[in-house]
Order: sequence, then structure tokens, then C-alpha cells
Amino acid sequence: MLPTPEIKALQRLQIQNGLLINAERWMQSHEYHRQRQNIHYQSLNQPGIICGLGVSLIETPKDIPSQYNDGRWLQIQPGIAIDVTGNPIIVAEPIDFHIAADIADTQPRLIYIVLSYVDPDKLVRQQTNEFEKETFRIDEKTSPPTAFEVEVCQILLQPGLVALENPTDVFFPGVNCLDLRSRKIACSRPKAFVRVASLQSSTPEVTNSIANLSYLLQATNSLYPSLQGYEKIDKLTWTHLENATIGNTYDLLFTTGNQIIQLNEKELSNLKIYLDKGGVLLIESPTNAVDRLESIIDLTDQLGTPLEDLRRQSRNHPLRSQPFLFAALPRDASQQPIQLLTAGGIILTIGDLSAAWGLDDKLSLPRETIRTAQELGINILNFAWQRRQMTQLMQQQTNKESSQESSQELSKEPLKNILKKLE
Repeated sequence: MLPTPEIKALQRLQIQNGLLINAERWMQSHEYHRQRQNIHYQSLNQPGIICGLGVSLIETPKDIPSQYNDGRWLQIQPGIAIDVTGNPIIVAEPIDFHIAADIADTQPRLIYIVLSYVDPDKLVRQQTNEFEKETFRIDEKTSPPTAFEVEVCQILLQPGLVALENPTDVFFPGVNCLDLRSRKIACSRPKAFVRVASLQSSTPEVTNSIANLSYLLQATNSLYPSLQGYEKIDKLTWTHLENATIGNTYDLLFTTGNQIIQLNEKELSNLKIYLDKGGVLLIESPTNAVDRLESIIDLTDQLGTPLEDLRRQSRNHPLRSQPFLFAALPRDASQQPIQLLTAGGIILTIGDLSAAWGLDDKLSLPRETIRTAQELGINILNFAWQRRQMTQLMQQQTNKESSQESSQELSKEPLKNILKKLE
């Protein structure tokens, strides 16, 4: 998640006749405008590369000691990037760079080449010039870039002092090859970042659930750029609910399969805490998994929020209308109509909706099926983000009043009628 600007009042120099301008006041006056610029950038944009900053393999530069003539020299081309706080990183001329890593492990290791902004005021200099260039630094590291670094290249480096290569296919680079696929491009900032985890049983039945979730989160970039999901999807089990802090981490928990859902007292209590904090639990169930569906009814009854069919709720319910509008709900991967029910922060989808978020084994799903399933999935992600945000804002403003005080008693007849049809 991108950091937001620091909430701190700005101080502006008050100009009046007779004001004495010294170095401190001059710097404070310019710092004020710099802070305003950075706040504006952070609020509306994402960091990344603006132009240029290509990376190419080069011969060993002249006058370099022979021990460094090892085929591990790069040249970073001129270009411009901008960091997370709005500082420009300008590489005005080509920079030669040597990859020094000597991987001692038995397995290849990922190497990151990153740029970061350097504030001239924080440099230690022997002499001070009237004008100083804003500069940058280039780092080679084995950990992912921080929020203040801009990645220009990755290399999956084999152990030993191996030479680097250009990839045969830029979309599928091999070991020891330049990899530019993860470079971030500066662009508009999304309104929301959604963090999702997959809840699995101790013996997972659905092996593709993480892959399908990943496809859904990738789809947000093109279908609804205002919403973005974290690339990493954590794998949890129901026992993780025994940790009450889980509600501070995830906007949405997703579980699928055929198994019944049974929670102990501690797990049920912490699930309620998670839902009261605005979290959303998305449960998917096959149409014929009657035992699982009945266990979900029991779960929502214990929480005091019985399930209700979306068709009986407002036509403008956000799951139906934001950001994509649905009259009839889409069909799942087996071409059966999806049924969707809600109970407070719990969403139940009856049908294999998630199977249509990604690629099936036979690559036979129609494009329309995948697209409509992904659009409904994005509605669910958007609902989860909105619910958590608004709930937490109200808790801050009302001293964390219990959400039960405003909950409505819903009839559980709609779901029971559906179960009767499935028997």
C-alpha cells in the first residue's frame, strides 16, 4: 500500500515590509512550496518511471581492473522517475554499473537494481557550491524495493560469478537475464488498495483458489484502475481467526470448497470482531454442497445476521451496481447461474464463480464468461473496501460503537427456500 502524506499543518512565511531574509527563512519559504508539491503528488499519483531508464548489457569499460572483466556490466540509460514522496529522480546521462553479487546459495537468487532520490542538503561535502545538482543513487540488493526506491531491472542470478545475458524472450526471461517486467510506471493513484487472503481448510480441496484470486486482482488494473489489489495473497486457515488482529490486516477473506464450516467459540468471537471492524468474508459453495450451505446458515444465525438473497434487496445494492451494473447475475464456469446472498459482512456465492476468474485447465471458457465473472468479483472487492473504510471511519467518529446496535433482523426464509430447491 502506498503511504499517504503526513497529516501535519504547513507553515508559510508571512511577508511584510521590513522582513529580514536570512538563510533559514529563505530555506523555509522554499520548503513550504516543496511540501505542497509533494502532498499533491502523493495524493493523486503513484511513483514510478516517467520515461527512459533503459538497461542494457555493455562491454567492460576501459581502465577497469582485469578482475572486473566478468561480463556483468550494465548501462542505465538517461530518463526520469519520481519517488513515492514526489521527488524527481533524473538520470541525465548513461551510467555504467557493475553487478557485484556472488550468490553463495545453491539456488538462484533475485537481484534488484533500484534508484533512489538523494537530497543535496543531506550530503556531506568538503566545499559548498552556489548551485548543487539534485542527485540519486543506484543500489543492487536482494530484497524487494522499498517504497522510496524505483526498480529499473531484476536479474535471477545463478550461484557463482556467472556472466549476464539478454533474454531470448523479453516476456519470459531466464536465469542470468535482464528482466524488465516488474518496472513500475508513474500513473494516477487508485482510490483504494484491497488486501485479500485465502481461507483454506487443513486439507484444501481447491488448489486453484489462489491462482484464480490472483487473476481477479490482476484484472482490476485494466477493468477498474481505481481499485488495486495487493499482489501477495496470504494463505490462512480457520485457526488464524483465533488471532484477533486479523481484522486489522485484510479487507476480504475468501474461502471455497465443499467442506462444512464449523468454528469454535474463540474463532466465532474473532470472526465477529473482524466483521464488526468492517471486514468481509466471501464464502463460495457449489450448488450441490447442501451440508456446507446449511453450516453457513448456522454460522450467520450465530452471528445474528441471517442471510438474504440479493434479489430481495435494493436494486441499487453496491454488489449489483458498483462499479459494474448487473441485472441478472452471471453464470459460473459450468454455465449455471450464480446466486448471491449477504449477511452483514458475509457474502455467499452459490456456484463456481471463482473458477471463471482465471484460466480453466482446458482453456475452454468463453471470454464473456470470464469477463462478467471478473466484473462481479471486482464489485465484491469494491464492496469490501467501501464497507471496511466507512465502518472504521464511523468507529473513529462514534468512539467505536458496536455495529450490532444498528444491525437489522433479516429473515432467513430466502436461503431456506433455495436449499429446498437444491434437495
